[in-house]
Parts: sequence; C-alpha cells; structure tokens
Amino acid sequence: MEYANKLVYRSNQWYNDGLKKANIRDLSGAIVSLKKSLLFNRGNIAARNLLGLVYYGIGEIGEALVQWVISNNMKSHGNIARYYIKKLQEDANELEAINQAIAKYNQALVYCNQGGEDLAVIQLKKVVNAHPTFLKAYQLLALLYIGTEQYANARHVLRKAHKLDKTNQTTLTYMNEVASAYGQRSYSIDAERKDAVSYKLGNETIIQPVSSTLKDHATMQTVLNIVIGIVLGAATIWFLVVPGVKQKQALNTNREIVQYSDQIASKDGEIALLQEELDAYQAVEAETEEEKAKAKSTRSNYEKLIKAVGHYYDDTYSMDTLEEELVAVDYDALGKEAKARYDKVSGEVFTEQCNKLYKSAQERYKMANFSWAAEELVRVVAMDEKYEDGKALLLLADAYKADGNKKKAKEKYQRVIELFEGSKVARQAQNSLKELEGNNAE
Repeated sequence: MEYANKLVYRSNQWYNDGLKKANIRDLSGAIVSLKKSLLFNRGNIAARNLLGLVYYGIGEIGEALVQWVISNNMKSHGNIARYYIKKLQEDANELEAINQAIAKYNQALVYCNQGGEDLAVIQLKKVVNAHPTFLKAYQLLALLYIGTEQYANARHVLRKAHKLDKTNQTTLTYMNEVASAYGQRSYSIDAERKDAVSYKLGNETIIQPVSSTLKDHATMQTVLNIVIGIVLGAATIWFLVVPGVKQKQALNTNREIVQYSDQIASKDGEIALLQEELDAYQAVEAETEEEKAKAKSTRSNYEKLIKAVGHYYDDTYSMDTLEEELVAVDYDALGKEAKARYDKVSGEVFTEQCNKLYKSAQERYKMANFSWAAEELVRVVAMDEKYEDGKALLLLADAYKADGNKKKAKEKYQRVIELFEGSKVARQAQNSLKELEGNNAE
C-alpha cells in the first residue's frame, strides 16, 4: 500500500507541474511532465486528458485522440474525454479541413525529398492556413525558408510557432539560426553561379548552393516527419473521419478497414499500457534487497508478457512460439491489468494448443510411445494443470509409470489426488499409486 501511495503521490506531483507549464504555454515541458505523471500512475485520468489537450494545442490531433480514447476506455462515466471526442466528431467540416491539411503536409514532405522545396512551401502555406495550430507544419516551413535564406519569412513563421509552444527546442533552434544569419549574407550572385542552381518561387528567383544546407541537415528530420505525418493521418482517418462517412459509400469496405484498425489499436493500446505499468515499477528505486529482487522479477515478467502480446498480433509467429513465451511468464508476478491481458491472449492460445497436444499424446500413448506422450502432456499441464478435469494430468502420470519413471509418476498421481479429491480421476490415481508402491515393496 505504501508503494502504491508513493506512485500516486509522484504522479500527482508531475501532473501539477504539467498543469503549470501548460498554463504558460510551455507545452513541450508540459508533455514531458504529464508523461512522467502517467509513468507513475497510468490511471491518472486528469493527467491523460490534459496531455490530450496539450497535443491538441500544437495541432497533434491524432495524438490527442489516442490519449482521450484510452482515458474514455478506462473511465467512461463522467469523463470529459468523452466530450472532447464527441465535439471533434460532430464538426465534420473541421475534421475534413484537418484531414486535407495532413494530406498536404505529407505531400510537402515528399516534395522535400524530391528536391522540390518551392512546391513544398506552397503546400505548407495551405496547411497552416487550414490548420493554424499545426506546429510541425510551421517548423518545416521555417526550415525551408532558412534553407533558401529567406530569413524574414522564416522569422515571421517561427514567431507563430513560438506562440503555440514557448519552449519547443526545434523552434528555438531555428530562431537562433535566423537570429545569427539574418542580415549577414551579402554575397554576389554572379560569384556563386558556378556552385549554385536557380529556380523560381512565385515571382522570385532563388539562388541555392548545389550542396544544399537544407538537404544536408534535413534528411533525417524529413524522414521522421513523413512517418509522423502518416501516423497522424491514419489516426485522424480511423478515429475521426470513418465514423462520419456517409452510408451510401462503400460500407463493406469500411467495415473491414475499421475492424483491421481496431485490431491494430487494440495491440498498440495493450502494449502501451503494459509498458507504462512496467515503467512505473522501474521508476521507484527499491530500498531493500528483497524489494530489488522483486522489482527485477516483476520487470522481467512484464517484458516477457509485452513480447508475447506483440507476437500474438503478428501472424508470422506460430502458436508453439506463443505457447512457449506465455508459459515463461510468472502469472502471480503480474498486476491486475496485466493479468487481464495475459488471460485474454492465453485463453485463445492455450485452448488451441491443449486440444492439439492432448489429442496427439493420447495417440502416442496408445502406440506405446510413452516418452513422447509425456513430453506433450507436460506442455498441456503447464498451460492448464486441470485440463479435461484432471484427465491430462492423470495420463501424464500413467505415461511416466509406463516409461519406468516411478518418481515422476508418484508426484503426478499425488497431484491428481490433491487437486481432484473425491473424483473419479483421483480414485484412479490412488489405485495406480498403491499399485506402484506395492511393486516397489516387492
């Protein structure tokens, strides 16, 4: 209880810090603080809702929706996140404008990769007009202006970005670049034509070095922005646009897309929640050796479960692999939510595997292949010790007995008697155990 209270206390501390920063438009700092708040207590609804609002404030609509959807799933009654989601979905015109803006932003990133910075500038101007809180669009537009030495335009764009988020490091870096370079370049165009290329941007002729500073420094950021843009676009489509699609459009196709999207969201959501719960255990330093050992064991089991859950949603992994990974998890070391996710995944995997292995073991036992049958039955009882009301455990004991492994046979017979006292399988185990002990006496 003391450990749990400490987690809640620290979570509230970081939430209060995030709230203070959000009030002064230090949104980057607020995001860091609120993520730490959720690290200590993923069930902090106020922190998660505020994080969604902060993301919304910098135009990250998809990220905001993710937080609100998780919040609403945790607590649906009396949760303001439900109101936020509803308001977004009700304004179809705004959603369409955001969707188009994201599409143009992604196209601008493509233009940047292809060397069409002038076309990218045109697209980004449209983006910030349609989606005026889209911080990343302002930053990319400013970067393009800096790359073509249009420092006055860059400074104008960066001022707007700075108003959205006072402490964003990318914005501050670009502002510093403009401050140091603005008004200092007065080179001769004729002197640089040998090492430069020219192109039109509206009515202006732009002279740009062949080894573009923009291309030298922006490649990695451009690739990253493309990925982020795609994620934002996908999130907006699946969580916002699809619910408002007219019924006359391709209903069957939409149902399939929504179903596939839900599977992906379920996977990502489960893994994210498990990771948060794992991180919370790592965040508080253990004070005794016993607590350190317990924390280490807990961390190891969460990591195993996260791995298994991820593989469960990946069709390339076999049921045998999933079985092995799930059996390796210590169920008792998991928290309440983690146990629920383990039960969900193992319920499907173990049922299918137990049915297959038990049937195979019965066939091998009949064929007197007792050693092989025992191997398969060991896997069955590892997944479900009470499978088939004890018949699998009893058959395992019989297989050990027939294979000459009397020690293990006794252990399993005694386990059957312990788990199923008074039942038919317990009586059979008792008779077999007496027979086995009688043979030993002789």
